[in-house]
Amino acid sequence: MTHYLDFEKPLAEIEGKAEELRAMARVNEEMDIESEAAALDRKASDLLKDLYKKLTPWRKCQVARHPDRPHCRDYIDALFQEFTPLAGDRKFSEDDAVMGGLARFNDRPVVVLGHEKGNDTGSRIKRNFGMARPEGYRKAVRLMEMANRFGLPVITLVDTPGAYPGKGAEERGQSEAIARATETCLQIGVPLVSVIIGEGGSGGAVAFATANRVAMLEHSVYSVISPEGCASILWKDSEKMREAAEALRLTAQDLLKLGVTDHVIPEPLGGAHRDSAATIAAVSECITAMLGDLDGLKPKALIKDRRDKFLALGSKGLAA
Repeated sequence: MTHYLDFEKPLAEIEGKAEELRAMARVNEEMDIESEAAALDRKASDLLKDLYKKLTPWRKCQVARHPDRPHCRDYIDALFQEFTPLAGDRKFSEDDAVMGGLARFNDRPVVVLGHEKGNDTGSRIKRNFGMARPEGYRKAVRLMEMANRFGLPVITLVDTPGAYPGKGAEERGQSEAIARATETCLQIGVPLVSVIIGEGGSGGAVAFATANRVAMLEHSVYSVISPEGCASILWKDSEKMREAAEALRLTAQDLLKLGVTDHVIPEPLGGAHRDSAATIAAVSECITAMLGDLDGLKPKALIKDRRDKFLALGSKGLAA
């Protein structure tokens, strides 16, 4: 069953009517409804183009959070061969919100890391909705250090509302774990590329995305705080999330102008969830290109490239 967002309700009605007609035809083969259904399909296609022609920042947030978007596991299953998951931080426990391990990408050995949100109620609870605890970030540090030791490129897939803010996570040093992961990103002497595939929320995302090259899917978002959280702080009203989303400049298009991201990866019309295979193929092409940009660079050059990139953040404005 297709999950429709709030602003897609008119589209849901049209596509629903077309499906009702076809369902009736399946029951009664004598009915000829194809011309009417085709007309509804054309109307739905035109409406879809209009809806996605110029999405507001808040609507992009909704698309980025769509439950049917391809998640980290989908990308790993489709793009990486011989994936061997590695678990645990060797200090406390395993964190199911973070997937990571050894794999091959285009027959090249790599380490892949990512946030996994889950795709049904059970897996979402198991994965903590993609919100990592300290042990998740410490596992990421362990895997990045291993990649550095063996000279393996690191690919990260970011999709998190933010790090888990629970009492236990704070007691186990959540902020320190995020800082260590960010520090490790800056210090490893191997290529590090990152793709924001959905939500890039706060330090929980930065800990994986402090990379040589950062790409964002067209309708993904990346910000220091969620629009709801920002609205609660600034206006004491979480319902002002639309205004907050506008002010945060969290869209891929704005962040490309600001120099926060290096590439915007086009999504199929209607969002990544309407054609997962095409989206995953586009991400594969972008990762290949980003790794190609870094081929041949020595460890010191890679570290300097990363350092210079982040020291330059803030030097460009939206008018640039």
